[in-house]
Amino acid sequence: MSELNQLFIECRQVREEADCLYTKDEMLLEISKLAKAITDELAETNPIVIGIMNGGMIPMGLLIPELDFPLQIDYLHATRYRDKTRGGQLQWLASPKIPLNDRTVLLVDDIHDEGVTLEAIKSYCRKEGAKQVYSAVLVNKLHDRKNDTGADFVALDIPDRYVFGFGMDYKGLLRNAPGIYAVKGL
Repeated sequence: MSELNQLFIECRQVREEADCLYTKDEMLLEISKLAKAITDELAETNPIVIGIMNGGMIPMGLLIPELDFPLQIDYLHATRYRDKTRGGQLQWLASPKIPLNDRTVLLVDDIHDEGVTLEAIKSYCRKEGAKQVYSAVLVNKLHDRKNDTGADFVALDIPDRYVFGFGMDYKGLLRNAPGIYAVKGL
């Protein structure tokens, strides 16, 4: 059996055994609340909303239609995980194409875990001349391993467990799970 087939079998088992922390309906409600908080703060700033790939793809896709004000959309791809369950060195795969100079930037990502990636991306945006840099995450993992870089907008807090769904992956798969699930034993 190929390595890829073994991974698919493993992911099916992980999905079947996982604990559902939040359902799809609960997540959609929280994304609406997140959109309201962002609108209250940024509606008059003409921001660039930047999705952080790959995890930010689903949260951004659900969030953008709820932000009823002028904005531009871009993306960047920076990762520490590369389909693993532990982070390594940050790897940049794509940078935003819209100039950030003198602009308000809203970064959208799936999870705020330790803050290493978010800190590096915020620093990048500032170096590119952004006048304000905000961040919105779907979930904030509760633990004491974080650096000082926090997310400005958070939909939900979650326990210190390995989670997947709504953009978050397990070994590169399960980002499409219809809710937030915690892996048994991780």
